[in-house]
Amino acid sequence: MKTSTTTFPTHSRSRPVARSACALALAAASLGFVAPAMAATAFEPTQNVQGTPLVLQGAGTRYRAVFKVYDMALYLPRKVRTADEVLAATSGPVRLQFVAQRDIPGTDLGLSFIKGLSANATPDQIRRHTPSSNRLVEIFSGRSKLASGDTFAMEFVPGKGTTFYIQGQAQGAPVGDAEYFGMVLRIWLGASPVDHQLTDAVMASGPT
Repeated sequence: MKTSTTTFPTHSRSRPVARSACALALAAASLGFVAPAMAATAFEPTQNVQGTPLVLQGAGTRYRAVFKVYDMALYLPRKVRTADEVLAATSGPVRLQFVAQRDIPGTDLGLSFIKGLSANATPDQIRRHTPSSNRLVEIFSGRSKLASGDTFAMEFVPGKGTTFYIQGQAQGAPVGDAEYFGMVLRIWLGASPVDHQLTDAVMASGPT
């Protein structure tokens, strides 16, 4: 006696399910229901910049939709409570430290920084600091990508300007002044930051 078997079209069913799960994840992200922005990287609690000891203000993760882009840490001479206090702290050295959490095309990274600058600066500021901003784009767009785990940094020293680092190596001479570095800080701490949850994570560890 011949036994018949029934074959179910599992692949055709799994695709709509997968698409639905992805759509739900993206919808949750659009409503702000994403994973907490606390950084996975164990950043050092202190840094030393030009002989000045800095402390870790806070750290967090930059998300794009539901995907991690980079971890970021902010180092200041002392911890503060508000983003406005950070922006007023450029009388001393400040350091932003990053660790890529996925492969990031260099051009994408450079242009995202410029977009963040433009969203938080006046047209006059943008014009005044065009050479420094062009240098920022050149540094990152000059690399095909930053691989997951690669490090980069932005370090401000009063009277000298902002130095950009990739994998611990300075990328040329410092550029800009205190106003320009304030524009850089506003990419993450301004009125229109690139990631509000990252801003909150960075500022969450103020003085007690």
